[in-house]
Amino acid sequence: MHTTPALKVLLVDDEPLARLRLRGLLEACTEPRAEVLAEAGSASQAQAWLRDHGCDLVLLDVQMPGPDGLQLADALREKAVRPAVVFVTAHAEHALRAFELDATDYLTKPVRRERLQAALARVAERLAERAAAQAGRAVAAPEAGPGGEVITINDRGRLLRIPLAEVLYIKAEQKYLTLRTATHSHVMDGSLAELEPRLMPRFLRVHRNALVARDAVRELERHGEEDEGEATGFGSLAEPGWAVRIAFVDEWLSVSRRQIAAVREALAAGGRG
Repeated sequence: MHTTPALKVLLVDDEPLARLRLRGLLEACTEPRAEVLAEAGSASQAQAWLRDHGCDLVLLDVQMPGPDGLQLADALREKAVRPAVVFVTAHAEHALRAFELDATDYLTKPVRRERLQAALARVAERLAERAAAQAGRAVAAPEAGPGGEVITINDRGRLLRIPLAEVLYIKAEQKYLTLRTATHSHVMDGSLAELEPRLMPRFLRVHRNALVARDAVRELERHGEEDEGEATGFGSLAEPGWAVRIAFVDEWLSVSRRQIAAVREALAAGGRG
């Protein structure tokens, strides 16, 4: 008798025989078990499937024609509820980059069943931690207050109720979030993935690490390596690219390329308070 539900898995590898062998290994795994929902022969096929379906885990090769597995893993970090990623590859040299992309595990071919079972156990543990965090999170969903919706946060042991209309942006910083208003920065527990569905459509994801109030969007501008840091206002940005200026605090936040169109749409709609 199984005590835990099977993990829902998407297999992504450009070699059919590799997918077949991996499927066979998964069928032999127990506690946790795994159920293959679909297979994809490329990162593009996987992204297309994931647009309409969900899963617990993506078992992912690195080197494939077109976008590679690392690029797919990076794209998955933008999803509000993202699956766990375990790389299964013949190329051990990409392990560091894989873990920078928040991979749960990195398996090198040929994969042994025992090693795959251990990776599944890590995925199940991470999913259980996520569920527990969602059940007991100190960060509450926006709720009605006397002056409108508020968000309740636990900031260094203080329980604060902040009007949602005052929030300019929420940014992920390592293992915590920074909530910014015009006058204060608050540190809070939680994740953007949990908050995003609750804050839409009032907020806009501009990057995998930031949600911005539409009313706080002031300007979208491109910056590059030739910019001179503080002289241009881009001093806090880590990489060249696009950035959005935040109202009232005159700060700039990086904008990922895939979110540029959404930011432009917000500006065109007059979402400026």
